[in-house]
Amino acid sequence: MIVFGLWFSGTQAATFAKGYFLYKADSVSAEDFAPKLQTTNAEVSLPEAAPNEDPQAPIEETKETEEAAQLPKDIQYPTDPQIGDLMGELIIPKLEASLPIIHGTDEDELEKGVGHYADSVLPGQSDNSVLSGHRDTVFRELGKVGKGDEFIVNTADGTFTYRVRQVRIVDEDDRTVIVPKPRATLTVSTCYPFDFVGYAPERYILVADLISSN
Repeated sequence: MIVFGLWFSGTQAATFAKGYFLYKADSVSAEDFAPKLQTTNAEVSLPEAAPNEDPQAPIEETKETEEAAQLPKDIQYPTDPQIGDLMGELIIPKLEASLPIIHGTDEDELEKGVGHYADSVLPGQSDNSVLSGHRDTVFRELGKVGKGDEFIVNTADGTFTYRVRQVRIVDEDDRTVIVPKPRATLTVSTCYPFDFVGYAPERYILVADLISSN
């Protein structure tokens, strides 16, 4: 039993067990973490994802991107979150999931929910807001989300809806994931392949444009 315990705590099995209570097959709720946050539902379309899109390709101008260009340039948060703070919740309508967003992307934060990369802007602000999560806990079904699907970020300072524009699969050390963007963008990242045993060598990236802000 002692040998098993040492093995279990040193493998991904322990991480999975901790994340099990954050994510269930049907849905996830952030209500226990932040009762004041209001859940928003949204209908989404389901176009096919394009994993090999060129990250430098020009943005296709659509009605949604035209609307995004007219959104306020910046959302002013009254205070900056501290590492480990609950920032809000990430709602993924395609998965019927609601996940707590924790400021920071170290293991302590990722064990509690989706991590917000501290050097990126806050959700709703212009530029690139980056979220990350474990593929075997909170983001274990993220591969079902593709181009045209939506993310909704609820915070105490507003509700921000993003639509996925691009799906990318990149190497683990690809720094283009966190580069600045010319408009309000949400970049959601997790390890890839999803069924890889051990430390996955790639990242599954969803790039989404802000389409509405309340």
